[in-house]
Amino acid sequence: MKINIPETEQERIVIIGGGFAGLAAARKLAKANYQVVLLDKNNYHQFQPLFYQVAMAGLEPSSIAFPFRKLFRKHHNVFIRVTEVTRIEVNEKRIITPLGHCNYDHLIIAIGAETNYYDNAEVEANTIPMKSVGEALYLRNTILSDYEDALTITDFEERQGYIDIVIVGGGPTGVELAGALAEMKKYIIPKDYPELNWDEIDIYLIQGTDQLLNGMSADASATSLAYLQDLGVQVRLNTQVKNYDGEYAYLSDGEKIRSRKVIWAAGIRGCSLPGLPAEAVTYGNRLAVDRFSRVKGTENVYAIGDISYMEEEAFPKGHPQVAQVALQQGQQLAKNLIGALRQQEWQPFSYHDQGSMATVGRNRAVVDLPRFSFHGFLAWAVWLVVHLFAILGTKNKLFVFLNWVWNYVSYDQSLRLIIRPKIKK
Repeated sequence: MKINIPETEQERIVIIGGGFAGLAAARKLAKANYQVVLLDKNNYHQFQPLFYQVAMAGLEPSSIAFPFRKLFRKHHNVFIRVTEVTRIEVNEKRIITPLGHCNYDHLIIAIGAETNYYDNAEVEANTIPMKSVGEALYLRNTILSDYEDALTITDFEERQGYIDIVIVGGGPTGVELAGALAEMKKYIIPKDYPELNWDEIDIYLIQGTDQLLNGMSADASATSLAYLQDLGVQVRLNTQVKNYDGEYAYLSDGEKIRSRKVIWAAGIRGCSLPGLPAEAVTYGNRLAVDRFSRVKGTENVYAIGDISYMEEEAFPKGHPQVAQVALQQGQQLAKNLIGALRQQEWQPFSYHDQGSMATVGRNRAVVDLPRFSFHGFLAWAVWLVVHLFAILGTKNKLFVFLNWVWNYVSYDQSLRLIIRPKIKK
Protein backbone atom coordinates (compact mmCIF):
# COMPACT_ATOMS: atom_id res chain seq x y z
CA MET A 1 0.00 0.00 0.00
CA LYS A 2 1.27 3.43 -0.95
CA ILE A 3 0.81 6.63 1.01
CA ASN A 4 -1.83 8.72 -0.74
CA ILE A 5 0.33 11.42 -2.35
CA PRO A 6 -0.29 12.65 -5.93
CA GLU A 7 2.18 11.52 -8.56
CA THR A 8 3.49 14.47 -10.59
CA GLU A 9 6.24 15.19 -13.09
CA GLN A 10 8.24 16.90 -10.36
CA GLU A 11 11.05 15.05 -8.63
CA ARG A 12 9.96 14.04 -5.15
CA ILE A 13 12.00 14.99 -2.10
CA VAL A 14 10.94 13.19 1.08
CA ILE A 15 12.04 14.84 4.34
CA ILE A 16 11.86 12.78 7.52
CA GLY A 17 11.58 15.09 10.53
CA GLY A 18 10.31 18.63 10.97
CA GLY A 19 12.86 19.90 13.47
CA PHE A 20 15.26 22.77 12.81
CA ALA A 21 17.14 21.00 10.00
CA GLY A 22 14.19 19.40 8.21
CA LEU A 23 12.05 22.50 8.42
CA ALA A 24 14.85 24.75 7.14
CA ALA A 25 15.25 22.51 4.10
CA ALA A 26 11.50 22.18 3.52
CA ARG A 27 10.87 25.96 3.64
CA LYS A 28 13.54 26.61 1.03
CA LEU A 29 12.57 23.68 -1.21
CA ALA A 30 8.89 24.67 -1.08
CA LYS A 31 9.74 27.57 -3.41
CA ALA A 32 11.42 25.32 -6.00
CA ASN A 33 10.15 23.00 -8.71
CA TYR A 34 10.11 19.91 -6.49
CA GLN A 35 7.36 17.93 -4.85
CA VAL A 36 8.20 18.03 -1.14
CA VAL A 37 6.82 15.42 1.27
CA LEU A 38 7.38 16.23 4.95
CA LEU A 39 6.91 13.36 7.41
CA ASP A 40 6.81 13.85 11.17
CA LYS A 41 5.19 12.06 14.10
CA ASN A 42 3.72 15.42 15.18
CA ASN A 43 1.78 17.94 13.10
CA TYR A 44 3.82 20.84 14.46
CA HIS A 45 7.35 22.17 14.84
CA GLN A 46 8.70 22.37 18.40
CA PHE A 47 11.04 25.14 19.54
CA GLN A 48 13.28 22.98 21.69
CA PRO A 49 15.38 25.70 23.41
CA LEU A 50 12.34 26.81 25.41
CA PHE A 51 11.10 23.40 26.57
CA TYR A 52 12.41 24.16 30.02
CA GLN A 53 10.17 27.24 30.29
CA VAL A 54 7.13 25.09 29.54
CA ALA A 55 8.28 22.68 32.24
CA MET A 56 8.63 25.58 34.70
CA ALA A 57 5.12 26.93 33.90
CA GLY A 58 6.57 30.05 32.31
CA LEU A 59 5.13 29.40 28.85
CA GLU A 60 2.23 27.43 27.41
CA PRO A 61 3.15 24.68 24.90
CA SER A 62 1.21 26.41 22.12
CA SER A 63 3.57 29.39 22.42
CA ILE A 64 6.58 27.38 21.25
CA ALA A 65 4.89 25.09 18.73
CA PHE A 66 3.79 25.94 15.20
CA PRO A 67 1.62 23.76 12.92
CA PHE A 68 3.24 22.62 9.69
CA ARG A 69 0.07 23.04 7.65
CA LYS A 70 -0.21 26.69 8.57
CA LEU A 71 3.39 27.24 7.57
CA PHE A 72 2.98 25.63 4.12
CA ARG A 73 -0.64 26.44 3.29
CA LYS A 74 0.41 28.60 0.31
CA HIS A 75 2.74 25.97 -1.15
CA HIS A 76 0.72 23.42 -3.10
CA ASN A 77 3.80 21.33 -3.89
CA VAL A 78 4.29 20.48 -0.19
CA PHE A 79 2.51 17.46 1.30
CA ILE A 80 2.51 16.72 5.03
CA ARG A 81 1.85 13.34 6.56
CA VAL A 82 1.79 12.65 10.30
CA THR A 83 3.48 9.29 10.68
CA GLU A 84 6.74 7.59 11.62
CA VAL A 85 9.20 5.95 9.27
CA THR A 86 9.87 2.36 10.30
CA ARG A 87 12.34 1.45 7.57
CA ILE A 88 14.23 2.75 4.55
CA GLU A 89 14.56 0.54 1.50
CA VAL A 90 17.54 2.13 -0.17
CA ASN A 91 17.68 -0.12 -3.24
CA GLU A 92 13.98 0.44 -4.03
CA LYS A 93 14.26 4.17 -3.20
CA ARG A 94 11.29 4.14 -0.84
CA ILE A 95 10.48 4.48 2.85
CA ILE A 96 8.06 2.34 4.87
CA THR A 97 5.54 3.83 7.32
CA PRO A 98 2.39 2.62 9.12
CA LEU A 99 0.45 4.53 6.43
CA GLY A 100 2.15 2.63 3.63
CA HIS A 101 5.26 3.11 1.56
CA CYS A 102 6.42 6.25 -0.21
CA ASN A 103 8.82 6.43 -3.15
CA TYR A 104 11.43 9.16 -3.35
CA ASP A 105 13.90 10.66 -5.78
CA HIS A 106 15.80 12.32 -2.96
CA LEU A 107 15.55 11.45 0.74
CA ILE A 108 16.54 13.85 3.53
CA ILE A 109 16.92 12.32 6.99
CA ALA A 110 16.48 14.92 9.72
CA ILE A 111 15.22 12.77 12.59
CA GLY A 112 17.45 14.42 15.18
CA ALA A 113 18.67 12.82 18.37
CA GLU A 114 17.20 11.12 21.40
CA THR A 115 18.16 11.01 25.07
CA ASN A 116 21.23 8.88 25.75
CA TYR A 117 20.80 6.71 28.85
CA TYR A 118 24.12 4.92 28.28
CA ASP A 119 22.42 1.50 28.24
CA ASN A 120 21.09 1.86 31.79
CA ALA A 121 17.55 0.44 31.61
CA GLU A 122 16.63 1.47 35.17
CA VAL A 123 17.69 5.07 34.58
CA GLU A 124 15.73 5.11 31.32
CA ALA A 125 12.62 3.75 33.02
CA ASN A 126 12.62 6.14 35.99
CA THR A 127 14.11 9.47 34.91
CA ILE A 128 12.38 12.32 33.08
CA PRO A 129 13.86 13.42 29.72
CA MET A 130 13.38 16.81 28.06
CA LYS A 131 13.19 16.16 24.32
CA SER A 132 9.59 17.11 23.52
CA VAL A 133 6.74 19.40 24.50
CA GLY A 134 4.93 16.38 25.94
CA GLU A 135 7.87 15.56 28.21
CA ALA A 136 8.09 19.19 29.34
CA LEU A 137 4.39 19.14 30.23
CA TYR A 138 4.84 15.87 32.08
CA LEU A 139 7.63 17.42 34.14
CA ARG A 140 5.46 20.46 34.92
CA ASN A 141 2.60 18.24 36.08
CA THR A 142 4.95 16.10 38.16
CA ILE A 143 6.59 19.04 39.94
CA LEU A 144 3.28 20.72 40.79
CA SER A 145 1.60 17.45 41.81
CA ASP A 146 4.48 16.59 44.13
CA TYR A 147 4.29 20.00 45.80
CA GLU A 148 0.59 19.43 46.39
CA ASP A 149 1.28 16.00 47.88
CA ALA A 150 4.11 17.34 50.02
CA LEU A 151 1.62 19.53 51.90
CA THR A 152 0.05 16.43 53.42
CA ILE A 153 3.28 14.62 54.36
CA THR A 154 4.55 15.11 57.91
CA ASP A 155 7.63 12.87 57.76
CA PHE A 156 10.66 15.00 56.86
CA GLU A 157 12.59 12.34 54.90
CA GLU A 158 9.57 11.28 52.90
CA ARG A 159 8.71 14.90 52.14
CA GLN A 160 12.23 15.50 50.82
CA GLY A 161 11.59 12.88 48.17
CA TYR A 162 8.67 14.94 46.90
CA ILE A 163 10.25 18.39 46.94
CA ASP A 164 13.94 17.79 46.10
CA ILE A 165 14.94 17.65 42.44
CA VAL A 166 18.01 16.18 40.75
CA ILE A 167 19.14 17.34 37.31
CA VAL A 168 21.73 15.21 35.53
CA GLY A 169 23.83 17.00 32.92
CA GLY A 170 25.45 20.42 33.03
CA GLY A 171 24.87 21.45 29.44
CA PRO A 172 22.57 24.34 28.44
CA THR A 173 19.39 22.35 29.23
CA GLY A 174 20.57 21.35 32.68
CA VAL A 175 21.93 24.79 33.56
CA GLU A 176 18.81 26.62 32.38
CA LEU A 177 16.51 24.17 34.17
CA ALA A 178 18.46 24.49 37.41
CA GLY A 179 18.33 28.28 37.26
CA ALA A 180 14.58 28.30 36.53
CA LEU A 181 13.88 25.86 39.38
CA ALA A 182 15.96 27.95 41.78
CA GLU A 183 13.97 31.06 40.86
CA MET A 184 10.71 29.15 41.29
CA LYS A 185 11.88 28.13 44.77
CA LYS A 186 12.77 31.72 45.62
CA TYR A 187 9.85 33.65 44.16
CA ILE A 188 6.93 31.29 43.53
CA ILE A 189 6.87 28.59 46.22
CA PRO A 190 6.66 31.05 49.17
CA LYS A 191 3.56 32.64 47.58
CA ASP A 192 1.80 29.55 46.22
CA TYR A 193 2.73 27.14 49.01
CA PRO A 194 3.16 29.19 52.20
CA GLU A 195 2.70 26.00 54.25
CA LEU A 196 5.88 24.54 52.78
CA ASN A 197 9.25 25.49 54.17
CA TRP A 198 10.99 26.48 50.98
CA ASP A 199 14.39 26.23 52.72
CA GLU A 200 13.83 22.45 52.70
CA ILE A 201 13.80 22.33 48.89
CA ASP A 202 17.14 21.20 47.48
CA ILE A 203 18.04 21.44 43.79
CA TYR A 204 20.99 19.34 42.65
CA LEU A 205 22.84 19.68 39.34
CA ILE A 206 25.12 16.70 38.67
CA GLN A 207 27.83 17.09 36.03
CA GLY A 208 30.26 14.33 35.07
CA THR A 209 33.12 16.66 34.04
CA ASP A 210 35.01 19.42 35.85
CA GLN A 211 33.00 22.27 34.32
CA LEU A 212 29.51 23.27 33.21
CA LEU A 213 28.57 24.13 29.63
CA ASN A 214 31.23 22.04 27.91
CA GLY A 215 31.88 23.58 24.52
CA MET A 216 31.58 27.13 25.80
CA SER A 217 34.45 29.24 27.14
CA ALA A 218 36.04 28.75 30.56
CA ASP A 219 34.69 32.16 31.55
CA ALA A 220 31.12 31.18 30.61
CA SER A 221 31.48 27.94 32.56
CA ALA A 222 32.84 29.63 35.69
CA THR A 223 30.25 32.41 35.52
CA SER A 224 27.32 30.03 35.14
CA LEU A 225 28.61 28.01 38.12
CA ALA A 226 28.81 31.17 40.24
CA TYR A 227 25.29 32.19 39.17
CA LEU A 228 23.82 28.81 40.12
CA GLN A 229 25.59 28.68 43.45
CA ASP A 230 24.37 32.19 44.23
CA LEU A 231 20.82 30.96 43.54
CA GLY A 232 21.31 28.09 45.97
CA VAL A 233 21.73 25.23 43.49
CA GLN A 234 23.96 22.42 44.77
CA VAL A 235 26.30 21.76 41.84
CA ARG A 236 28.34 18.54 41.90
CA LEU A 237 31.16 18.48 39.36
CA ASN A 238 33.18 15.39 38.42
CA THR A 239 30.26 13.31 39.64
CA GLN A 240 28.00 10.84 37.83
CA VAL A 241 24.61 9.36 38.58
CA LYS A 242 25.31 5.64 38.40
CA ASN A 243 21.71 4.56 38.93
CA TYR A 244 18.23 5.74 39.86
CA ASP A 245 15.50 3.44 41.16
CA GLY A 246 12.65 5.95 41.34
CA GLU A 247 13.37 6.89 44.96
CA TYR A 248 17.13 7.39 45.26
CA ALA A 249 19.77 8.69 42.86
CA TYR A 250 23.05 6.84 43.46
CA LEU A 251 26.14 8.97 42.77
CA SER A 252 29.61 7.86 41.76
CA ASP A 253 31.09 9.20 45.02
CA GLY A 254 28.91 6.87 47.08
CA GLU A 255 26.28 9.44 48.07
CA LYS A 256 22.61 8.82 47.45
CA ILE A 257 19.96 11.54 47.09
CA ARG A 258 16.30 10.92 47.78
CA SER A 259 14.10 12.38 45.06
CA ARG A 260 11.05 11.30 43.07
CA LYS A 261 12.16 13.53 40.19
CA VAL A 262 15.43 13.03 38.35
CA ILE A 263 15.65 15.01 35.12
CA TRP A 264 18.01 13.37 32.62
CA ALA A 265 19.85 15.86 30.40
CA ALA A 266 23.17 14.04 30.36
CA GLY A 267 23.59 13.46 26.66
CA ILE A 268 22.04 12.55 23.33
CA ARG A 269 22.50 9.94 20.64
CA GLY A 270 21.27 9.77 17.07
CA CYS A 271 17.84 8.24 16.51
CA SER A 272 17.88 4.83 14.82
CA LEU A 273 16.37 4.19 11.39
CA PRO A 274 16.58 0.61 10.02
CA GLY A 275 17.55 -0.05 6.43
CA LEU A 276 20.64 2.09 6.07
CA PRO A 277 24.01 0.39 5.41
CA ALA A 278 25.99 -0.46 8.56
CA GLU A 279 28.95 1.56 7.30
CA ALA A 280 26.83 4.72 7.50
CA VAL A 281 26.34 4.52 11.28
CA THR A 282 29.20 6.07 13.26
CA TYR A 283 29.97 7.89 16.51
CA GLY A 284 27.00 8.47 18.81
CA ASN A 285 24.73 6.51 16.44
CA ARG A 286 24.98 9.39 13.96
CA LEU A 287 25.06 8.98 10.17
CA ALA A 288 28.37 9.60 8.45
CA VAL A 289 27.98 12.14 5.63
CA ASP A 290 30.31 13.96 3.27
CA ARG A 291 30.52 17.74 2.91
CA PHE A 292 27.40 17.63 0.71
CA SER A 293 25.37 15.83 3.42
CA ARG A 294 25.26 12.58 1.40
CA VAL A 295 24.99 9.50 3.60
CA LYS A 296 27.91 7.13 3.23
CA GLY A 297 27.17 4.09 1.06
CA THR A 298 23.91 5.44 -0.39
CA GLU A 299 22.66 7.34 -3.42
CA ASN A 300 20.39 10.41 -3.16
CA VAL A 301 20.07 9.94 0.61
CA TYR A 302 21.14 12.84 2.82
CA ALA A 303 21.33 13.46 6.57
CA ILE A 304 21.27 16.86 8.26
CA GLY A 305 21.10 18.20 11.79
CA ASP A 306 21.81 16.22 14.96
CA ILE A 307 21.62 12.86 13.19
CA SER A 308 24.47 13.72 10.79
CA TYR A 309 28.19 13.37 11.43
CA MET A 310 30.23 15.55 9.10
CA GLU A 311 33.92 16.27 9.46
CA GLU A 312 35.56 19.41 8.14
CA GLU A 313 38.94 20.99 8.81
CA ALA A 314 37.71 23.24 11.61
CA PHE A 315 35.62 20.42 13.13
CA PRO A 316 37.64 17.18 12.80
CA LYS A 317 35.36 15.40 15.31
CA GLY A 318 32.12 16.54 13.71
CA HIS A 319 29.92 19.55 14.33
CA PRO A 320 28.26 20.32 17.66
CA GLN A 321 24.68 19.08 17.84
CA VAL A 322 23.08 22.52 18.09
CA ALA A 323 20.32 24.37 16.26
CA GLN A 324 22.63 26.61 14.24
CA VAL A 325 24.34 23.64 12.60
CA ALA A 326 20.95 22.11 11.77
CA LEU A 327 19.60 25.32 10.25
CA GLN A 328 22.71 25.94 8.14
CA GLN A 329 22.89 22.33 6.91
CA GLY A 330 19.21 22.34 5.97
CA GLN A 331 19.54 25.57 4.03
CA GLN A 332 22.75 24.52 2.27
CA LEU A 333 21.38 21.15 1.18
CA ALA A 334 18.21 22.79 -0.13
CA LYS A 335 20.32 25.33 -2.01
CA ASN A 336 22.33 22.54 -3.65
CA LEU A 337 19.21 20.59 -4.62
CA ILE A 338 17.66 23.72 -6.14
CA GLY A 339 20.92 24.39 -7.98
CA ALA A 340 20.85 20.84 -9.37
CA LEU A 341 17.70 21.76 -11.30
CA ARG A 342 19.80 24.38 -13.11
CA GLN A 343 22.76 22.01 -13.59
CA GLN A 344 24.82 24.03 -11.10
CA GLU A 345 27.80 22.57 -9.28
CA TRP A 346 27.16 21.60 -5.65
CA GLN A 347 28.87 23.64 -2.94
CA PRO A 348 30.34 21.90 0.14
CA PHE A 349 28.99 22.77 3.56
CA SER A 350 31.03 24.90 5.96
CA TYR A 351 29.73 25.71 9.40
CA HIS A 352 29.83 29.36 10.42
CA ASP A 353 29.84 29.48 14.20
CA GLN A 354 27.71 32.43 15.27
CA GLY A 355 28.30 31.86 18.98
CA SER A 356 26.51 30.14 21.84
CA MET A 357 24.61 31.23 24.90
CA ALA A 358 22.78 30.07 28.00
CA THR A 359 20.60 31.79 30.56
CA VAL A 360 20.69 31.08 34.28
CA GLY A 361 17.72 33.19 35.30
CA ARG A 362 16.68 36.80 35.65
CA ASN A 363 19.46 39.15 34.49
CA ARG A 364 21.89 36.22 34.42
CA ALA A 365 23.20 34.74 31.18
CA VAL A 366 26.46 33.92 29.40
CA VAL A 367 27.21 34.57 25.74
CA ASP A 368 30.20 33.38 23.70
CA LEU A 369 30.68 35.11 20.35
CA PRO A 370 33.46 34.20 17.92
CA ARG A 371 35.64 37.13 19.06
CA PHE A 372 34.63 37.77 22.68
CA SER A 373 32.46 36.68 25.58
CA PHE A 374 30.25 38.56 28.02
CA HIS A 375 27.73 37.87 30.75
CA GLY A 376 25.19 39.52 33.02
CA PHE A 377 22.20 41.66 32.11
CA LEU A 378 23.37 42.45 28.56
CA ALA A 379 23.92 38.75 27.83
CA TRP A 380 20.48 37.99 29.26
CA ALA A 381 18.88 40.66 27.03
CA VAL A 382 20.68 39.27 23.97
CA TRP A 383 19.50 35.75 24.84
CA LEU A 384 15.89 36.99 25.05
CA VAL A 385 16.02 38.82 21.72
CA VAL A 386 17.71 35.96 19.82
CA HIS A 387 15.23 33.36 21.08
CA LEU A 388 12.22 35.62 20.60
CA PHE A 389 12.98 36.22 16.94
CA ALA A 390 13.75 32.54 16.33
CA ILE A 391 10.24 31.45 17.37
CA LEU A 392 7.87 30.80 14.47
CA GLY A 393 4.71 32.88 14.17
CA THR A 394 3.98 36.51 15.04
CA LYS A 395 1.33 35.55 17.57
CA ASN A 396 3.71 33.15 19.29
CA LYS A 397 6.38 35.85 19.47
CA LEU A 398 3.86 38.26 21.00
CA PHE A 399 2.58 35.75 23.58
CA VAL A 400 6.10 34.76 24.63
CA PHE A 401 7.15 38.41 24.91
CA LEU A 402 4.11 39.29 27.04
CA ASN A 403 4.72 36.29 29.30
CA TRP A 404 8.35 37.32 29.77
CA VAL A 405 7.43 40.94 30.52
CA TRP A 406 4.76 39.90 33.03
CA ASN A 407 7.11 37.47 34.72
CA TYR A 408 9.86 40.10 34.93
CA VAL A 409 7.58 42.76 36.41
CA SER A 410 5.58 40.57 38.77
CA TYR A 411 8.11 37.84 39.67
CA ASP A 412 5.28 35.46 38.86
CA GLN A 413 3.74 33.24 36.20
CA SER A 414 0.09 32.44 35.75
CA LEU A 415 0.40 29.04 34.09
CA ARG A 416 0.87 26.69 37.02
CA LEU A 417 -1.91 24.30 36.03
CA ILE A 418 -1.87 20.54 36.50
CA ILE A 419 -3.41 19.32 33.26
CA ARG A 420 -3.86 15.59 32.89
CA PRO A 421 -5.36 14.11 29.72
CA LYS A 422 -8.53 12.11 30.29
CA ILE A 423 -8.17 8.53 29.15
CA LYS A 424 -11.31 6.58 28.29
CA LYS A 425 -11.47 3.14 29.84
